Amino acid sequence: MTTTTTPARQAARDALEGLALGDAFGERWFGLFRAPAEAVEQIRARRTPEESPWHWTDDTAMALCVYRALLDQDGVNRTLLAAMFGATFLADPARGYGYGMTRLLPVLAERPERWSSEARELFEGQGSLGNGAAMRVAPLGAWFADDLDEAAEQAAHSAEVTHTHPEGVAGAVAVAVAAALAARGRTAGGGPAGAGLLHEVAARTPAGAIRAGVTAAADLPAGTEPWRAADLLGNGQRIRASDTVPFALWSAAHHLEDLAGALWTTAEGLGDVDTTCAITGGVVAARTGLSGVPAAWLERREALPEWVAEGE
Repeated sequence: MTTTTTPARQAARDALEGLALGDAFGERWFGLFRAPAEAVEQIRARRTPEESPWHWTDDTAMALCVYRALLDQDGVNRTLLAAMFGATFLADPARGYGYGMTRLLPVLAERPERWSSEARELFEGQGSLGNGAAMRVAPLGAWFADDLDEAAEQAAHSAEVTHTHPEGVAGAVAVAVAAALAARGRTAGGGPAGAGLLHEVAARTPAGAIRAGVTAAADLPAGTEPWRAADLLGNGQRIRASDTVPFALWSAAHHLEDLAGALWTTAEGLGDVDTTCAITGGVVAARTGLSGVPAAWLERREALPEWVAEGE
């Protein structure tokens, strides 16, 4: 296993912070979804949601488990990760977990060693192809930024604990590779961005709907409006990874130096906006950290556990 460097560890923590910010920021918009025109008007006008605090959801709760595993093990032990997912769910089940996770995670809390068989039984034996494995993985990608093959392999391991369908796994791989490339850019003179980053992500993503979607994202004309990109690529409304990851990565790839701008762009796509913003935020923050984010956003976002800042 690749030894993680100090810059990569910092990028991973930044990715977690950005993921949590995107998650909490995106969650604010659900209250306006019965009036989508009003939501879009506020987003395009860049009117920041004023209520406080901005609570994060299961996206961040599960990402915290992944980050904890990295600190403790420098990689993914699937049984231990399953135990953390299960314990975290039981401690606070009201974070917005999806149907499949509400069935799976209580079982993993009791019998984490059964993660493989239990995860495979979801959805009539097909396994989950949802976006849950993708939404939580950006810190892992940044952690393994020095080895893209390791980033992809570890992302697959982290996904398989809950998402055994090939598309659920591929979504995690795509996001992890994107975050790894973004993190490389903070120390390597910029690195790929825009269509170049998306094509490189697609090349390392297993064949299927995710790869096709990321390739389509790379091929969108310059200047494509966010609503149009979401219409073409999906905005997460169907909860599937293939309907979520391409648009979130498109937003990230075209705003790799502007975290706040990336989140506004992603929010304009509506849909599963906490998850798309979590993915985008994690990838972009792997490069930028929280630089340029309005202070009010950071004040309103629910704090992460103290051990995150301590890094131990």
